[in-house]
Amino acid sequence: MKRELTTGTNDLSAHVEDGVAVLTMNRPERRNALSGEMLEAMASVLAQCESDTSVAAVVLTGAGGAFCAGGDVKGMAAREGVADDIDTRIHRQRLSQRATSGRLYTMPKPTIAALPGAAAGAGLALALACDLRIAADNAVMTTAFAKVGFSGDYGGTFFLTRLVGSAKARELYYLSDRVTMSEAEKLGLVNWVVPADQLTARTMEIARRLAEGPRVAYRYMKENLNRAVAGEMVDCLDLEATHHIHTGLTEDHREAARAFVEKRVPQFKGR
Repeated sequence: MKRELTTGTNDLSAHVEDGVAVLTMNRPERRNALSGEMLEAMASVLAQCESDTSVAAVVLTGAGGAFCAGGDVKGMAAREGVADDIDTRIHRQRLSQRATSGRLYTMPKPTIAALPGAAAGAGLALALACDLRIAADNAVMTTAFAKVGFSGDYGGTFFLTRLVGSAKARELYYLSDRVTMSEAEKLGLVNWVVPADQLTARTMEIARRLAEGPRVAYRYMKENLNRAVAGEMVDCLDLEATHHIHTGLTEDHREAARAFVEKRVPQFKGR
């Protein structure tokens, strides 16, 4: 039986069915770029799913043929010049990161990212935070941050480094090239690649299998696997939040945001 979850915004829809909570980022006109309302709702629903005994697995996906384009660059350009206390902004971002990508990584339940299309920037980070990833064969991934003058957020550097190693992660961050699903599968960035029209069915098949599995064992498996990875995730998230907010104040980021809206190549100046 399908049960709808209240999210408080049209930017995110959620329901529970067969022990699987499905969260769908729902801004298809912006390729599901993250809004404040979406992030707040995601944090709230993930917290609910973590404590809800009827939820055994969580799926995160996107509507309209995309997973998530990351931050809303057009919205950033529109907010240029808006005054705000930097320490407040950093703290707010730290809380958001811990409550979204952080919770996907640490909650004692299996999490799956289903990519119907592009996953970029913070959207890619959210996908990498999940335990497993399944993608349509026409999807693409990109860190994207270098192209908009940002250093990166939502744990992408932590998750990507641990999946592909430091050298490859640096390449993907510095150059921000697009990664096809054929390459992503070879790199271990995705677990399965399927035809686009089979994505939902295959995702739910895997999710239901997990939901029907040994929940306590999965809880401890996940904790064991997370502890097996050296380094402190929260420290990485907090450092990313600080650097991400600082880079958002640079001339290069403001130029990139304007260039994005004006559909031209940004002219970076290194300040």
